[in-house]
Amino acid sequence: MNFIELATKRTSVRNFEPKSVEKEKLLSVLEAARIAPSAANFQPRKFIVVTDPKILELIQATYHREWLLSAPAIIVALGDHRKGWHRKSDGKDFTDIDVAIAIDHLTLAAAELGLGTCWICNFDVQRCGEIFNTPENIEPIALIPIGYPVAEPESVKKRESIDQLVSWNKY
Repeated sequence: MNFIELATKRTSVRNFEPKSVEKEKLLSVLEAARIAPSAANFQPRKFIVVTDPKILELIQATYHREWLLSAPAIIVALGDHRKGWHRKSDGKDFTDIDVAIAIDHLTLAAAELGLGTCWICNFDVQRCGEIFNTPENIEPIALIPIGYPVAEPESVKKRESIDQLVSWNKY
């Protein structure tokens, strides 16, 4: 499959088979995240892979949606704001962007392996940090449930046309 086919195949999955994800597949998607670029190559991202049912329940309590309980694993994406690159002109912190790039690599690699994922950003970040006892400078940025989809995800997505998205030489 070419890249456009892969990117089209990647969609948000919210219903997973009750089947564990093989460790080698988890390592493969994490390798894709590891090799993702970051601003100034500062690499301010970390990941916690959660497969323990007790910890999965604690994580589910940070995002009150029943479907999350169907995920056999959740990857918690974290950003280290002290390590991230900050633009000199205005101090803008690029940590969130660097983590997002790594997550995108991870989710595309998962789709290639037949795994489903979903980005979750609307969760109780403070509680999530408490669960893992993260240092002050480490922020949980996203939860990525990962597993085998119950059904083949529909890849029909409404997207703007190229003409709506792109302009040439002016806004």
